[in-house]
Amino acid sequence: MIHDERSPAIEMRGIGKRFGATAANADVDFVARFGEVHALVGENGAGKSTLMSILAGLYRPDAGTLAIGGRPVRLRSPREAIGLGVGMVYQHFMLVEPFTVAENVLLGQERAGPWLETGAVERELRELGERYGLAVDPRAPVWTLSVGEQQRVEILRLLHRGAKILILDEPTAVLTPQEAAGLVRTLRGLAADGFCIVFISHKLDEVLAVADRVTVLRRGRVVGSVAAAESDRRSLARLMVGRELASLVERPAEEPHEAVATGEPVLELAGLRAEGDAGRPALAGIDLAVRAGETVGVAGVAGNGQRELAETITGLRRASGGRVRIGGADATNRSPGEIARAGVAHVPEDRLADGLIGGMDLAGNAILRRYRRPPLARGPFVVARAVAAFADRLLKEHGVAAPGRRTRLGTLSGGNQQKLLLGRELAGEPRLIVAVHPTRGVDVGATEAIHALLRAQRERGAATLLISEDLDELLALADRIAVLFEGRVMGIVPAAGADPERLGLLMAGVDGGGVAPVRRVAVAGG
Repeated sequence: MIHDERSPAIEMRGIGKRFGATAANADVDFVARFGEVHALVGENGAGKSTLMSILAGLYRPDAGTLAIGGRPVRLRSPREAIGLGVGMVYQHFMLVEPFTVAENVLLGQERAGPWLETGAVERELRELGERYGLAVDPRAPVWTLSVGEQQRVEILRLLHRGAKILILDEPTAVLTPQEAAGLVRTLRGLAADGFCIVFISHKLDEVLAVADRVTVLRRGRVVGSVAAAESDRRSLARLMVGRELASLVERPAEEPHEAVATGEPVLELAGLRAEGDAGRPALAGIDLAVRAGETVGVAGVAGNGQRELAETITGLRRASGGRVRIGGADATNRSPGEIARAGVAHVPEDRLADGLIGGMDLAGNAILRRYRRPPLARGPFVVARAVAAFADRLLKEHGVAAPGRRTRLGTLSGGNQQKLLLGRELAGEPRLIVAVHPTRGVDVGATEAIHALLRAQRERGAATLLISEDLDELLALADRIAVLFEGRVMGIVPAAGADPERLGLLMAGVDGGGVAPVRRVAVAGG
């Protein structure tokens, strides 16, 4: 590398960016240097993605200046950014699955002739992989690779194109703990070799482990830039939200496992099977029970049957075999309405696609569960006064920040949308809660509120099936953790004292005897 590791790689001064009346960035100064990992943190809507999209050439700032490697620039496209050595690895990968690794790396690059000549690229990728701990078979079709391997391809593609500044957006969200630890080692190695790494993450422990410096954004402005070695999780969280937060990853002092043991089974799954969207097996014989007053977590890398499990239980997907019992009654292949009337609350994976209506106001979204029932309805008519009182109470009790019940839902932050969704689902005191990634895409303050809600439901005696890719969340909230791999339960372990490394091995498909199954050749739908 030709860069002086002490020199600034990125200098963003006075950056401003507005979308209509909303100021996404306001007078932002951000400086990151070659030879360091610089973390960027903040609540959802704090302006992180907008700022990095300006750096990656996707947006143009309304105000301020940008310099890369000491050179003032005005970026007009991502192609210009990569030409200057800036590349971004997005949370959702941009790969063509039927193509090989080498073919994906070549896509978008200028070449002579109509054919992709991959021989030289394959050699170069092997060399880069060995040098930076990113080994992957250049000839392998992308669809045969694990999620962690696909992420390596994204990084290799940028390195092959000469990127010296790498921006990674929530890079460990889809990785096992072992893969996340490997990525941290890779990023530290890249920094040691003179690269500049910008690391965007909600996981503050991870930020402190990988970063040299941390910049915190709040409401579009920088509120602090600190050395990671001189900070801690609580002080970063306080900067992010502007107030003191309770710990998000520690159990309350009391451990009510004895009470859990006496609860009756509320959800019972026996040999449950279901197909994915592509018609291939997604659930391959799930046996699982959740008792009253118990939270059972479901861990696994994305795409191993979690979504299909939740949808089959809640009536959104047909079971192809096995049984679902709720409160002792057969609920296999019942309609979503019947499942809801059986006392089941559902917090879906995609709140806007399956849980809420973005174009409807908050009052309309608040009553979607019960708009046909008294006191909200009288015969076929909705009682406006009762709806208003119900919606106002829901917004107040769950701390939904909004001008009022007539506000359009789509204008709210992700955290406020999620709090409204949980409040609506929990209003009827359900006996079973199926929560899928309840804090995905929400900020640390909303996460604290959602965790408190779920703990309160557990103390009330509700049974909760909590599906999450965040092991810290599962360890904080669950009594037991079931690990899914390719639609099968690899193991069920008590959350108290659980070893994250063992959980990570189970998530990777390695059983208790250290045996890994043959790599899959077909991916289940979803």
